[in-house]
Amino acid sequence: MPATIGFPLDKFHFQSDSVFEGLPKADLEFLESKMVVNKVRKGKTVFNEGSYPSGIFYLLKGKVKKFKADREGREQIIYVCNSGELLGYPALLSEETFSDSATTLEDSIIAFIPKDDFLFLLNQSTTLSNRLLKNLSHEFGVLENSIATFAHKSVRERLALSLLILKDKYKEKGETNKKAEIILSREDLSNIVGTAVETLVRLLHDFKDEGLIETEGKKIRVLNAKALVKIANFY
Repeated sequence: MPATIGFPLDKFHFQSDSVFEGLPKADLEFLESKMVVNKVRKGKTVFNEGSYPSGIFYLLKGKVKKFKADREGREQIIYVCNSGELLGYPALLSEETFSDSATTLEDSIIAFIPKDDFLFLLNQSTTLSNRLLKNLSHEFGVLENSIATFAHKSVRERLALSLLILKDKYKEKGETNKKAEIILSREDLSNIVGTAVETLVRLLHDFKDEGLIETEGKKIRVLNAKALVKIANFY
């Protein structure tokens, strides 16, 4: 969490990118030998809500939105997955269908690990099983915190909070000074915030006039994160 803005970003990130880090060499080699790596274009489906998992997905590069859709097809984006994160393993472990859908937000590279191979290693590796258990608990806390936080905020507050979270996701690793470029369609951003596109566009215009952000097409750059923290009214 960047101490400079005083905002607990870790409460809104799944942290599954640490699951494979530091695993025994033999475990990593086994996983790598079973991975099927695919380049996936922007807007392509990774998995659909209600389908049964045949394995898990490891996002090597890119971004993927996890969302639920109503009968009219309107989306509520639950989470944006970043490079290094795992997708689909809760459904696989619980032997249930996917509880949401996943689609790429940009051209991505995704590795697929077959169910039998992943479960085999999980049964053999205490380190991996402990990490997954810990991460599942953390993900539950993130979702619980997100629901509780967003439920009681105005649209303006939700937009400020969403921009802070997305700014952290879109920054390049190791770069702290460069302004991160959030590249999302206005429809996707409105589905994260939970508002109409027209309302979102009006609020973005307000934020721009207030000197909080700058925009260029789909790109949004946060200029004043500390001011957004105040607007988000997290505490």
